[in-house]
Amino acid sequence: MSDPLDETPVDMAIRFQSGLIASATGSAFDGGGDAYKQLRHYFASHLDTKAKLVRRCSDLGQFWGFIKYERARYAERRDLVWDAFRPLIEHLEANDRPPGSEAIGPALQRFDSEHVAAAWQKALDRRVADPEGAITAAHTLLETVCKHVLDVASIPCSADADLPKLWALVAEQLNLAPHQHQETVFKAILGNCQAVVNNLGTTRNRVGDAHGHGRNPVKPKARHAELAVNLAGTMASFIVSTWQERQEAK
Repeated sequence: MSDPLDETPVDMAIRFQSGLIASATGSAFDGGGDAYKQLRHYFASHLDTKAKLVRRCSDLGQFWGFIKYERARYAERRDLVWDAFRPLIEHLEANDRPPGSEAIGPALQRFDSEHVAAAWQKALDRRVADPEGAITAAHTLLETVCKHVLDVASIPCSADADLPKLWALVAEQLNLAPHQHQETVFKAILGNCQAVVNNLGTTRNRVGDAHGHGRNPVKPKARHAELAVNLAGTMASFIVSTWQERQEAK
C-alpha cells in the first residue's frame, strides 16, 4: 500500500476508486478494510464532494452487500464506481494547484537546484492531506532558495542560521533590504517581506511537523497550509527572479 504522505489527494481518490473496483470485481481492496475506512474517513472529513456509495457503506462488507445487488456484471460495477468518483476526482484536479502556482512553479524550476523544485512540489502535494507537513515543506523551500543563493554568491553563513537570518543575508546581497532604499513605499514593502518570512518561521515552529508539540497542539487546516505554501512560493519566486535578473545583467 502507498505511503499516504507521498500521495496527493488526487492520488488517494484514484487509489480509493481502484480499491473499490477491485472489491467489486472479485479481487481485494489494497490494504483491506482498514485502508477503506481510513480513506473513507479522510474524504468524509475533508471534502465537500463525496461519492454517495461511499457515504452509505461504512465498511467493505456493506459495500459488497450494496454492489452485488446494484449491478450484476463486472463491467457495470466498474462503470458505477467510475461515475460515482468522477465528481470527486474532477473537483480535486481542479483544485490541485493554488492560485499563482502556474507562475511560481516554472520560476523555481529554472533555478539551478533540484532541491528547490522538489521542496516546492512537496509543499504543493501535502497542502490538503498533510497540512503540518506542507507548512514544514514551505519553510524548507525558502531555506533552500536562500542557501543556494548564498552558496553561489560565496556569502558565509552559520550552519545553524535560521530562516530570518538567511533571508536577511540574501536580501542584503540582492539589494532587497529596507535600509538600502530611500523610497518609503519600497522600504515598507521590503520590510513586510521580512515580516512574512519571520512569521513563516514562527508558524513552522509552532504548527509544522518539524518539532514535537505539547498536550494541546494547534492543528492547522488545509487553508492554513495553502496560505503558508502560497506565501513561501511567492517569496521564493521573488528571490529567484531577482537573483536571475542580476546574474543576466553581469
